[in-house]
Amino acid sequence: MGEVGGMKNPMDRQLEKRLSDRAVAIGRQGEAAAFGELLDLLRSSSANARRLSASALGKLAWMGVDQAAAVAALAPVARRDPHPQTRQYAIKALKAYGATAKSCLSDLRDMARNPSEKDYIQRDAAAAAQFIEEAVRIAASAAEHHCQRCNAQVTADEYARSQQAFQRVFCDRCFDEVFLERRNFETQVEINKTIQARDGTVVQSEGERRIADWLTVQGIAYRYDAKFRIIAEFQIRPDFYLPEFDVYIEYWGLDTPQYKMSMYKKQTLYQQEGKRLVSVYPKDLPGLDRLLTAKLRRLGFNF
Repeated sequence: MGEVGGMKNPMDRQLEKRLSDRAVAIGRQGEAAAFGELLDLLRSSSANARRLSASALGKLAWMGVDQAAAVAALAPVARRDPHPQTRQYAIKALKAYGATAKSCLSDLRDMARNPSEKDYIQRDAAAAAQFIEEAVRIAASAAEHHCQRCNAQVTADEYARSQQAFQRVFCDRCFDEVFLERRNFETQVEINKTIQARDGTVVQSEGERRIADWLTVQGIAYRYDAKFRIIAEFQIRPDFYLPEFDVYIEYWGLDTPQYKMSMYKKQTLYQQEGKRLVSVYPKDLPGLDRLLTAKLRRLGFNF
């Protein structure tokens, strides 16, 4: 692997793609045995390969890898990699190592306070420092935490792992169960995407298709079913996000008790964080153009 630098020719670009794809595969598959390979990729001359290998190292944090070696490799990347997004991913990865990354706290605090840093660097450095500080405190005080599912006492590592992944407290057994449930849910969401909108986006329902088509006709850019952390570390998947307007659109298409409970919770989260939400229900579809036009204009947008 070369020193930090840039790719210069088509062959380099092919190599960059191969290295980047390999880093993604290691992280996605949880290949703890490829830990050493990731450390090499972190020294690649490709910024994209370094960024993705940092991300993969974060995903391997709780899979039995040498945590001290991972922190030692990530720390200089977080401090001085020439590419800000690579630094951001290294910072996020350090967060995953909890108390093991204690030695990085001073640098993380400096980055969080430094006005010359990118906003996202400051934000993620502050979040990482806060998380690591808490992990250090727990390890030092041996504070008791209990699993939210089975009420078993959890270790400091179990606490840090579940907080990192779910912002909840689970023992390892319940963590695995929740992880599987979450993965099955996301798989089912993808299976349900069978209806194609006019711009090619594949959605889950006729109502969502109508909304997507309306946005396309109006020339309004949107992201469909993307993951956002709109509430501190809480992750949410809005049906539509309009980046130009910073507005969320949710299509509430079902009428079951369980669905309604989830809907009310999600609406409350939007409200608590002061996010601009446009709700659409099946009864609104006949007058969708009028409704969306009125609601967006009420929020101060003309198009």
